[in-house]
Amino acid sequence: MTLGAALSHFLTVFPGWVLVPPMSLAGMVSTWNDALDLYACAMRAAGRSGGTIRLHRHYLGALAEGVPTPYAATTTSLVTFLAVEHWAPETRKSARAAVRGFYRWAHGSGLVDEDPSLTLPTVRVPAGRPRPTPEHLVRVLVRHPDPRVGFMAQLAAFAGLRAGEIARVHGRDLVGDTLVIKGKGGKVRGVPVVDAELLARLEDLDGWAFPNGLGSHLTPGHVSRVLSRAMPEGWTAHTLRHRMASVAYAGTRDLLAVGAVLGHSRPETTQRYVLLPDDALRQAVTAAALAS
Repeated sequence: MTLGAALSHFLTVFPGWVLVPPMSLAGMVSTWNDALDLYACAMRAAGRSGGTIRLHRHYLGALAEGVPTPYAATTTSLVTFLAVEHWAPETRKSARAAVRGFYRWAHGSGLVDEDPSLTLPTVRVPAGRPRPTPEHLVRVLVRHPDPRVGFMAQLAAFAGLRAGEIARVHGRDLVGDTLVIKGKGGKVRGVPVVDAELLARLEDLDGWAFPNGLGSHLTPGHVSRVLSRAMPEGWTAHTLRHRMASVAYAGTRDLLAVGAVLGHSRPETTQRYVLLPDDALRQAVTAAALAS
């Protein structure tokens, strides 16, 4: 059993204990695998989700291919790693967050004497334009011959769930006509279910909505693939969330309410999901003209 696995097991058996690291972990950690095991343990102790931990390990594993040990990293080598030419801005930003998180922890834990990620350049991500799935395609999806596709599409387009949230839907999550969702960062929200067919499907659940046959549920990636394969190229589970956001805003003009349904903590995030209705700009200009 690796050092990180042993510590993780200890925290599981004795959850009330707080492990105080020695002055330096450098003598205990010699490889990237040991360091990443310890970092994963620290992230779990901090309540980070399994998806976040896997994503950080993915990027740090890629870093390890060019940097032989955690101690060998310099600011220059980290900048070179983040300068991969074909990466989209979102990917580069995600990789930077993984590197910064690891070296903040490594420096604070005494694993490295200095944090080489401290002065990494900020990654700017251009604001994307909302791409709501067209209504005719939503109608086709919810009537798909594969009932899983229809159920997943309803959860995304009518309730605004993420792929990971869809994957984890369970019969016990429905309280009355409200679906209780544990979203990113462990944040819990309630989503009212007003579509009669979706509500009936949820009421009929006895266990996971999308079981994997092994006693658990499908992965978020599996949900994303099921929906993407059922849609024309360019449309995804995420564009179904954009559809929910855009239609909900058009009907309410309440950005905060839409954000609460989607599980956003900031209205700026919700704005990136909402395609303004065709009449919104005209109404705004008309109101200004009539006020003069």
